[in-house]
Amino acid sequence: MKKLLLPVLLCCVTTLLWAQTPKHSDEKINPKASRTEVRSKAKQMAAGVTASEAALTPEELAIAERIHVGTVPCELGASVSLLADAKTPGYFNVQTKGQKFRMFPVVTSTGAVRLEDQKAGAVWLQLANKSMLMNQKLGQRLADECMSPAQHAIAEAMKKTPAQSVLEPLKPVVPVADATAPASAK
Repeated sequence: MKKLLLPVLLCCVTTLLWAQTPKHSDEKINPKASRTEVRSKAKQMAAGVTASEAALTPEELAIAERIHVGTVPCELGASVSLLADAKTPGYFNVQTKGQKFRMFPVVTSTGAVRLEDQKAGAVWLQLANKSMLMNQKLGQRLADECMSPAQHAIAEAMKKTPAQSVLEPLKPVVPVADATAPASAK
């Protein structure tokens, strides 16, 4: 009985460990890359950077460059202060109404600029014409209609020339040179 129990236990443990390892069907494991990752994590730990503040990808750093920093006025007299962290590139300290958040950029499929504080559940969304601060855990907006000077200019331009409805047929575009040409030349 004892001879049978040991192989069964080994089989179960092996199966559990195998099930917990990530599957990389199209990626080959590169031992040098894993050593590099280990060295990077060791350097970050020595520098006091936590796991949540790991180095960002180039794509995330590009998003961070597009963030409007400073105090951004919002509706109802509220404001949001965004300050880039000089020690950790790509990270931002966001503050509003006595609440403080530590945010980093997140890649989106829509191209909208998005910062997140995963611990607090806070999200900063920045569109071309406005921004908003939301608390995903509570399901509410903390600040809405926030506009930097650049966003305010875009919002005003959108009011003056609204986008054409997708339900209306497209208007033909007539080149300026053809519109002024004599009728016989057409």
